[in-house]
Amino acid sequence: MTFTKPYGVKFFFQDLLIGVILAFVSIPISMGYAQVAGLPVSYGLYGSLLPPLIFALFSTSPRFFFGVDAAPAALIGGMLASMSFAGESTEALRIIPAITFLVSLWLLFFYFIKADRVLKFISEPVMGGFITGIGTTIILMQAPKLFGGSAGKGEALELLQHLVSEGMHDFHFLSLALGLTTIIIILLSRHFFPKLPMQAILMFAGAAATYFFHLESYGVKTLSPVERGLPPFALPDFTSLGKEHVSDFFTNILIPSASIAVVILSETLLATSNVSKKNGDKIFPRKEILTYALCNFSSAISGSCPVNGSVSRTGIASQFGVKSQVMSLSAAFTMLIILLFGTGFIKYLPVPVLTAIVISALLGTLEFSLAHKLKRLDKAEFFIFYAAFIAVLLLGTIYGVIVGVLLASLTFIIRQTKPATDFLGVVPNLKGYYSLTRKGSAARPIKNVVLYKFSSPLFYANINQFCREIEEAVKEDTKVVVVDASGITSVDTTAAESLLDLYHSLEKKKIKFFLAAHVSKVNDQLREFGARDLIEKHAVSSRIAFAMDSAGITRPYELESEDTDRETNFNASMAEFEWAFGNEAEEKMQQIARRLALEISEEVKKNGSFDQKKIHEKEREYSFGYWDSAEEEEFLDILSMHLDTLYEEKK
Repeated sequence: MTFTKPYGVKFFFQDLLIGVILAFVSIPISMGYAQVAGLPVSYGLYGSLLPPLIFALFSTSPRFFFGVDAAPAALIGGMLASMSFAGESTEALRIIPAITFLVSLWLLFFYFIKADRVLKFISEPVMGGFITGIGTTIILMQAPKLFGGSAGKGEALELLQHLVSEGMHDFHFLSLALGLTTIIIILLSRHFFPKLPMQAILMFAGAAATYFFHLESYGVKTLSPVERGLPPFALPDFTSLGKEHVSDFFTNILIPSASIAVVILSETLLATSNVSKKNGDKIFPRKEILTYALCNFSSAISGSCPVNGSVSRTGIASQFGVKSQVMSLSAAFTMLIILLFGTGFIKYLPVPVLTAIVISALLGTLEFSLAHKLKRLDKAEFFIFYAAFIAVLLLGTIYGVIVGVLLASLTFIIRQTKPATDFLGVVPNLKGYYSLTRKGSAARPIKNVVLYKFSSPLFYANINQFCREIEEAVKEDTKVVVVDASGITSVDTTAAESLLDLYHSLEKKKIKFFLAAHVSKVNDQLREFGARDLIEKHAVSSRIAFAMDSAGITRPYELESEDTDRETNFNASMAEFEWAFGNEAEEKMQQIARRLALEISEEVKKNGSFDQKKIHEKEREYSFGYWDSAEEEEFLDILSMHLDTLYEEKK
């Protein structure tokens, strides 16, 4: 069991209390997800007993929580539907623990092959779209239960049809009022009272309402009673799996169970890594995978569904300042007490309230905010997110993963075939080379020189772009072509041959060609792939400046005449800041000046004066080190303007 350092008695009792809270929060959530998986609600409690205990003992993450959760429950429910098994049926009670056991074996297999290394190939948009698709599917499944109907099955179109049908035939207004009120209260409490375990409070409030006001007599459905006692610990009945034909077993059991294991592995490990990074904790991914396998084995012998890391309950624990897995031990012990002595209240729990608690938890897993961010930053990844999302909704969870991974792979290939390129120049009186194409750039081209930057491994699919852009940039007076190859990490045979052809083509025009600043491995590959001439004729250089010197182009460089068509918003002293912030540079400098002007104003109000040394200290702090003394002078002019404005506003 992992503890943060330092860890004392105060934190021990704090984590103990957090575990009790999580156990009560887990009651409605786990019972709801058990129903999603096709099990009676009691199995949600069974799946919340041993897995948190095992996770506490073996996990290297001190702050994460493990138990019955949305994604595996939805996948199991989908598997049952594809095999035409009714939820909570005898067949379901037999086959689900067997599938859970199979999932644990898959996770054990992933542990031995060190599958944590493969996670880097599952992109955030794929996982985000996938999880959002699952969450939306479950919400559509459960929505009819808010107004007295029954849960749906199938994909989005079938679920929407079922939702409309149930609304027309089994609509119950009081149930809907209870459900919607529960959702609204939970969502508001997240904003105004984030540390309040509102799910547990509303669960008991719903049970109390049924007990005192007999809601069932008004048509509100309640849960079936749950007998006190421990789960029926036993190995799963594997004969239920053997009834499938070999081909059916492969498509209905083996592949879907592997996909559940992949989801558990990727979702939990990625989320655990994020939590650990935020808190400065060190985890060991491979040991985490073994822990997931043991947790799912313990769930299987409890008769429950596959279990997963819970982002929502981990978030609750973080809000309370959890420090160790004492939390999970406490939660498991609390659940044991509830199973032995405290299940009597469950029969009073209104189904709409339980459903609303589950839907509220699912709303927290939807990642549409990620999609919104991707829309601004990367249209391709935005498309991948929604492709995975829509594929899950329309085709099912397995196809959603396949579609997302295929699109992510395709995008990777496209990016490699169309890499980022640029043409560079210099800014007078500054070292280095700066973009000529970036908006507002103060850089100017070097006379008789084409300075080209290529940022990708160079191979058969992008070498044509490389050669074409250089050839199009060459003018009648060009004497030197220098490639900033710092982003070229490798070349293949086709690229090496094309580089040699380009070199000879430029040589005939009396233009010198250089590859500069690349890693030494590229030179080895050029020799191996038949482009040894580039090495022997000194067409490679470890630095751009050395290449320029070899061609007789020395500092101070002669620049081309000013291009009147190019608009520059910054003088030479702003080049570094513009390089860092691009189109936002002018706005960023204005923000910094405004912020510092307000600080000066407050200091003057308080003390009657302001230490001028602090201006330089604050300016350098706010600028992140992106400008020098010349740029400070420019900034001080802007700062003066803001101070004048504040004076006029009498601030």
